[in-house]
Amino acid sequence: MTLNRLKPNFDSADQQALKSALTEMETVVLGKTHQLRLALACLLARGHLLIEDLPGMGKTTLAQTLARVLGIECSRVQFTSDLLPADIIGASIFNAQTQRFEFQPGPIFTPLLLADEINRATPKAQSALLEAMEERQVSIDGETLPLPQPFFVIATQNPFSQMGTFALPESQLDRFLMRIELGYPDNKAERQLLSGQNPRQRLLQLECKLPLVQLQSLQRKVDQVHLSEPLLDYVQRLVNFSRQSNEFEVGLSPRGALALVQCARAWALLEGRNYVTPEDVQQVLAPVAEHRLRGERDTTGHRGASLARLLVDAVEVVG
Repeated sequence: MTLNRLKPNFDSADQQALKSALTEMETVVLGKTHQLRLALACLLARGHLLIEDLPGMGKTTLAQTLARVLGIECSRVQFTSDLLPADIIGASIFNAQTQRFEFQPGPIFTPLLLADEINRATPKAQSALLEAMEERQVSIDGETLPLPQPFFVIATQNPFSQMGTFALPESQLDRFLMRIELGYPDNKAERQLLSGQNPRQRLLQLECKLPLVQLQSLQRKVDQVHLSEPLLDYVQRLVNFSRQSNEFEVGLSPRGALALVQCARAWALLEGRNYVTPEDVQQVLAPVAEHRLRGERDTTGHRGASLARLLVDAVEVVG
């Protein structure tokens, strides 16, 4: 593929800040550099992040680490089967002194909402996030209220084969720009974890390495990352293959295609470039596409990993 490769024009201070943020996060989340880069790319692309894995793998720790390194306020909601939408959005409470109902904001009114074990709540409670995640606002009692800017949701969930879980509906899954998994640590990282400081204690010592003003500046720069025509042709071939191949029951939607492009731009910025390469697209394809794809013979909706690999293997970079 012939690309119109531009010279990198990003401030070296920005690159140093991104490097420092990743280095700081790696002191708590050990041996997961690739996942940390994906999580940071997701936020640079102004997206919401879903972290799925077994209990005890560090999902919540990763989310809290991001919040501390970015220096933004974080509210945590523990999702349970008895959670109600009002527990997230808030409710109107009658004030006996004023004789009027007054709205009491819920924890969703925060720059970063940690939705812990989101799939342990019922679909009714999960639906409280739909409008907020897409439109950055909530509607209650006939009134529309804006959410803080920026507004991120980082949600964790256990595999839906675990007891007491409710599978997220497709409309909810599609609101997440990326879904990542952490997996077991390698031997070196686990030895460091066992012999070193408790990650919870280290979490309290983290410093803000990417202030909000700089994060927002980087988000604007993500929008400026160049997409060549051949690169867009490659993305469209990936998308069209997912819609036309008999291996897929559900292909990538236009929202999914936009997510793929925006995440590739963010990944390119992390690499210090202001242009996207096919390798950038391939690096983010799995976390962007896996939770949006469903195979023709897939009764569980969890064949996304193999389908993402099929896309990369089957679609030529050069048309």
